[in-house]
Amino acid sequence: MSVPTHAMILAAGLGLRMRPLTERTPKPLIPVAERSMLDRVLDHLDQVGVANRVVNTHWLGEQIHRHLAGHPGIAFSDEADLLETGGGVAKALPLLGERAFYVCNADILWTNGSSPALARLAAAWEDARMDGLLLLQSTATAFGYEGRGDFLVGPDGRLRRRAPEETSPTLFTGVQILHPRLFAGAPAGKFSLNLLYDRAAAAGRLYGILHDGAWYHIGTPQALAEAEEIIRR
Repeated sequence: MSVPTHAMILAAGLGLRMRPLTERTPKPLIPVAERSMLDRVLDHLDQVGVANRVVNTHWLGEQIHRHLAGHPGIAFSDEADLLETGGGVAKALPLLGERAFYVCNADILWTNGSSPALARLAAAWEDARMDGLLLLQSTATAFGYEGRGDFLVGPDGRLRRRAPEETSPTLFTGVQILHPRLFAGAPAGKFSLNLLYDRAAAAGRLYGILHDGAWYHIGTPQALAEAEEIIRR
């Protein structure tokens, strides 16, 4: 198993649904059971030895800069205008090396199951046949999720996005491994990673594995309070 040496942490969102908490604090710095979501992501990366971390910022980004001052291996990719997930990663590619790297949302929370989720992703990565490998969660066990799922998983782990009339038993967690080649021919400026997922899926190069731990979507102040109660128990 070769663990990626670089990771991108997506921390540039506005956190509109979390207001009023996010009016003065960026969502990644909101504490959940006394530890911020951003710090918890960094904990996971530390656990598997990822030394090079890139954090993108926008809303109240100076607070994230101050919070991470003194942390080794941190580089920033500041966005004057929001570039969405795909544009944000594309902008930071020069900082992410030439090999596959992790990308983690900074506004979710997960706990490991039988082994670290990031290590499980690294063990499942096959460079020759993958451009993206997504960590998926069962919709039945996902905290704070009420949708119809995201992807259908084939017998070999290949992913297909569900059709509008379909329901999928899995959702995308916001944790993944991507290869820089996924971004070849990507549009300039603002765009969603979903554009690249769909292109990779059509080429048979988008895969997924199921997370065996807990996953929390902290979307509203009420969800934050409920998640804290569960975590403390």
